[in-house]
Amino acid sequence: MREVKNYKHVCLLMLLFGFVFTNKIIAQTSDSKNLNAWTTIEIEYKLNKKWSFSLAEQLRLKENLSLVDKYFTELQAEYSFNKNFSLAGGARFSRQNDTEGNIQGYENHFRFQFDAKYKHKINNFKLDYRLRYQNKDDMSVSIEDGDYANQHIRFKTDVEYNIKNWKLDPQFSAEIFNHFEKGEENGFNKYRLTFGTDYDMKDYGKINVFYRFEKELNVDLPETTKIIGLSYKYTIKNKK
Repeated sequence: MREVKNYKHVCLLMLLFGFVFTNKIIAQTSDSKNLNAWTTIEIEYKLNKKWSFSLAEQLRLKENLSLVDKYFTELQAEYSFNKNFSLAGGARFSRQNDTEGNIQGYENHFRFQFDAKYKHKINNFKLDYRLRYQNKDDMSVSIEDGDYANQHIRFKTDVEYNIKNWKLDPQFSAEIFNHFEKGEENGFNKYRLTFGTDYDMKDYGKINVFYRFEKELNVDLPETTKIIGLSYKYTIKNKK
């Protein structure tokens, strides 16, 4: 029985990587340069029923997966008041590849965010809501040189449907971004739609795969971006 389970895990991994590879081939034969890929490895530590901490490393590719867009390290802490409501805060240090303009190359960026989360169930549906304040700064440019914090208020809704005796439950999320920054046009500037699923390998962690569509708002020529994602998360529980 153990060998059968391990075989299923290997098959799933092969399917996931095959999905990414196939999309890369399609992208290379397309005229569009707006296919990105996000890959993440995350470790979560559950101290108790209230507190959890996580460390994530992510790599993002752009222009049909031909160039590095950015890579970053993110730390986050979350406190759960009960089974429905929690607050979280996180910080991210990233290296972002600027490929436009006269000055190009990698830039150092720092970002922090605060989240308010609420979740509940309705029959076979699991619903999650997240309100986030986000503040991002280019560390190589000072305020005196005209750099001001890039801020967003983001609202996201996740829906997951539980299918009996099926581990790949479908997931859908929608997120809207409200941008505000000194010297820039403020207001709603983009939205994201995401379709995906995850597979829980119990003691071996969880794999998530998704397809994401992102589009700019309130501009004359809105840019659309397609994103394929693959992530792995391993959770450690305190055994006190």
